[in-house]
Amino acid sequence: MAQIVPTVTAYSQLEYDQQVQRIAPFTKRVHLDLMDGEFAPTTSVPLKDLWWPHSFHEVDVHMMYQRPMEHLEALIHLQPHMVIIHVETMFHHMHFAAELHKENIKVGLSIMPDTPVANIEQIINSFDHLLIFSGNLGHYGGHANLDLLEKVQQAKAHHPDLEIGWDGGINLENAKQLADGGIDVLNVGGAVQKADNPALAYKQLTELISK
Repeated sequence: MAQIVPTVTAYSQLEYDQQVQRIAPFTKRVHLDLMDGEFAPTTSVPLKDLWWPHSFHEVDVHMMYQRPMEHLEALIHLQPHMVIIHVETMFHHMHFAAELHKENIKVGLSIMPDTPVANIEQIINSFDHLLIFSGNLGHYGGHANLDLLEKVQQAKAHHPDLEIGWDGGINLENAKQLADGGIDVLNVGGAVQKADNPALAYKQLTELISK
C-alpha cells in the first residue's frame, strides 16, 4: 500500500530543526534530503548535525552527493532505515550497498529523469528501493512529470517486489495518479512543509491515495 512520506530539505540548522519539528507529531517515516553543493547545486546541513526524534521509526537519507562513499562511516553511525544514492554519481554503487547491508541498513538507488531504467538493470538487484526523481535537485517545488511513471512498469517487469519511490512535485492533484501508477513511497516536500496546516495536508494526501 502506498504511503505519504514527508521530506525535509533544509539549507541551515535552523531550517532543518524547524522542518523536523513541523512533521514530528504526525509521521513515522521521513525523507531527509542532503546536498553537497557539487552533485546538487545547494548545500544542506552536514551529516554530523542530523538528528531526529524517536517518533520517526523509519528515516530515509537521500544523499545528493557526488562521493557518498566518503561518508559511509557517518551514515553507519546514524543508523537510518535507508540510504538513497544516485546512479549518476561516479563511484562503486554495489560496494556501497553491500557495506550498508552489513549493518542492516537498506539502500535505495535514485535515477534522474533522463536516466533510463535499462541503465541500472545490472545492479538493481543489489538495492532495496528505486527512487524515480522528477524534482528540482536540492530544492522544493519540483514538477511531477507523470510520463516518468513508465519507469515503474519497466522496473517492476523484472523486479516485481522492488519498492518504488517518487521525489518531486507531489500534491493533491497528482498523488492519487502516482499511487495508482505503482508508486509505493510518495516523498512529499512543499505540499506538506509549506502548508498552513502540515498535519492536515498530510492527512488529506494520505486519505486521497487510500481511496
